[in-house]
Amino acid sequence: MPIPISVVIPVKNEELNLRHCLEALRKFSEVVVVDSSSTDRTLEIAEEMNAEIVNFDWNGQFPKKRNWILDHHSLKNDWVLFLDADEVVDDRFVEELQAAIQNTECVGFWMNYTNYFLGRRLRFGVPQRKLACFKRSAGRYERIDEDAWSGLDMEVHEHPILDGKVGELHTPVDHRDFRGLDRFLIRHIDYAKWEASRYLELTQDSNGDRRKLTLRQTFKYRNIEKSWFAVFYFFYTYVIRLGCLDGRAGFEYAYYKRWYFHTVRVIISERKSRSFGRS
Repeated sequence: MPIPISVVIPVKNEELNLRHCLEALRKFSEVVVVDSSSTDRTLEIAEEMNAEIVNFDWNGQFPKKRNWILDHHSLKNDWVLFLDADEVVDDRFVEELQAAIQNTECVGFWMNYTNYFLGRRLRFGVPQRKLACFKRSAGRYERIDEDAWSGLDMEVHEHPILDGKVGELHTPVDHRDFRGLDRFLIRHIDYAKWEASRYLELTQDSNGDRRKLTLRQTFKYRNIEKSWFAVFYFFYTYVIRLGCLDGRAGFEYAYYKRWYFHTVRVIISERKSRSFGRS
């Protein structure tokens, strides 16, 4: 019997990743690919793998892709599993997930990930986890009203806000992007632009949005303008979290994370300077 979970995969130009992702999802009762007008073979691959295809055109405002599909598409199941095209599950994960949703009090599950960088598995460093499997009836991704802060038409930094108990799945998901370092850098420039805009919005907020932040977000936004923060993140990732044991890939990954937070700080500084110049 198919697993009563709707798997939703947001995509745009993912021909190098999508087939690997879809091949592991044959046991699920529904697989939906939500596409943002891809210009490569993404849609052709989705059709070959018998996935349902839904097109999404973003207007730069709320909602983004994940909330939009939850609210505007008739998914077959209450349970939804969100995967990126560069994420691949294995049989152990599928078995654990199938068992977890049966007779559970939880409305969602945190998921753990095994990251790869420069073709190498990262065994150390800051672990990645996301709340990417939950019941549609339990909540949505947090609402952040933005004005096209970046080209990100999908929730990346936004977290699901759920009404109920949340558990954890222990079998990791493989996170391996086959598109190369150039796409990694382009993506993180968009992330940095979004993060800078979010920070500036929070500093001007008078509606108490800071109370919705996680402890990790609170620490980040309290310190992201400080010159030491990017260096601290590198040291924490590479030394404290033993990223040094991952060799060159561990060093480069920690270095690019340092570059990312430095870039966020510079964007914030530049935008503040522009705003001051107009006042």
